[in-house]
Amino acid sequence: MRRLFWIGVGAAVGILVVRKISRTAEAYSPKGLADSARGSAIGLLDSVRDFLEDARVAMAEHEVELTRALQEGTAEGGAHRAP
Repeated sequence: MRRLFWIGVGAAVGILVVRKISRTAEAYSPKGLADSARGSAIGLLDSVRDFLEDARVAMAEHEVELTRALQEGTAEGGAHRAP
């Protein structure tokens, strides 16, 4: 009975090791590396798009603030009058 238990444990561990090695080998294959690079590039592009969108929104908000300040006759840094 003990021997059968350890044979089962050995088989289970062997299967897990083979699956892990297969996944690792697939990840380092040309296709796996290309997929990983593609995923990284897509993530980088998404981050850049998000940054640019945030920058556009911030610029638009700041432009509104500056326009409002000029229309009211005060700009940042002191009381200036619009011509």
